[in-house]
Amino acid sequence: MRKAFVMTIHKGAGAEYERRHRPIWKELEMTLKAHGVSNYSIFLNNETRQLFGYVEIESEKRWQEIADTEVCQRWWQFMRELMPTNEDGSPVQKELQEVFHLD
Repeated sequence: MRKAFVMTIHKGAGAEYERRHRPIWKELEMTLKAHGVSNYSIFLNNETRQLFGYVEIESEKRWQEIADTEVCQRWWQFMRELMPTNEDGSPVQKELQEVFHLD
């Protein structure tokens, strides 16, 4: 399954956002992979501060379960000063609908 989504970062947070992802915590990487995540990329448009995320997952259920892991909760807290977040600490994001794909 392919998923795409958009998020934003606060003004001036681009360099720090990138620094915190180079690399992500090994424990978070292992958790993502253990939950069936592969081919995960995040791109930044510096002009609009918009982030575009693309990920391939094994199942929606396993993707959603990541949010309940301790390491994901810590990551959200680590990142929350850089971007808009929801009350639970998760980043505000908007899922995108796939309209075209070419293999």
